[in-house]
Amino acid sequence: MTDPSNPSVPPRGRVVVVTGSAGAAGQAVVRRLAASGARVVAAGRVPHRWDDENVSPAVVDLLDAEGTRAWADAVAAEHGGVDGLVHLVGGWRGGVPFGDTDLADWAFLHDLLVRTLQHATLAFHGHLRRSPRARVAIVSQHAARRPVQDAPAYSTAKAAAEAWTLAMADAFGDLPDAAATILVVQALLTDAMRREHPDAPFTGLTHVDDLAAAVAGLWDRPAARLNGTRVDLSAS
Repeated sequence: MTDPSNPSVPPRGRVVVVTGSAGAAGQAVVRRLAASGARVVAAGRVPHRWDDENVSPAVVDLLDAEGTRAWADAVAAEHGGVDGLVHLVGGWRGGVPFGDTDLADWAFLHDLLVRTLQHATLAFHGHLRRSPRARVAIVSQHAARRPVQDAPAYSTAKAAAEAWTLAMADAFGDLPDAAATILVVQALLTDAMRREHPDAPFTGLTHVDDLAAAVAGLWDRPAARLNGTRVDLSAS
């Protein structure tokens, strides 16, 4: 349950929803938030086992608008509120010259990267506004601002997701301590990738554990410095 009497504690005791939780980034974020004391609602399209008492698994189809809203209301009722939404539903299509782009890729990525975000944020918006210290975060990529010719559908979907998140940030403008933030990476790195390619430099990639630390740290930072911002996590 949320603790309005102690809003400075980040993010212990807070209820944080992580969508796309079964992926490598999602698992890292869920583990980090749970270790910090948050109650994490780990959502995905298929069941996933979590061996942590601070994690509540959930199965939800974020393409179902009504179902997502009903689920959000149930989460808030069960846990006494919602203090964070970390949207990590991802996907990629591309790798061909611009002229060979298949617009089926756009339909796929629009649903995965944009529609799921729209449904999740609209479903939790009211609950987040009632939190004393709400945080919302998505992970984006530099292609959203610097589109590349071999992945136009991906670049466009990422740009749309950023625009939607910035609109939500504007909707938080009347609240003193709520923030919607875009975390930007070049690409994400996992330990499995390092094991598979031990000699690869992975220059510029952000380890999923570093992403998780950045997410947990959102509750450390003043909302005024976060809301409506793009935070570059690209490794140097």
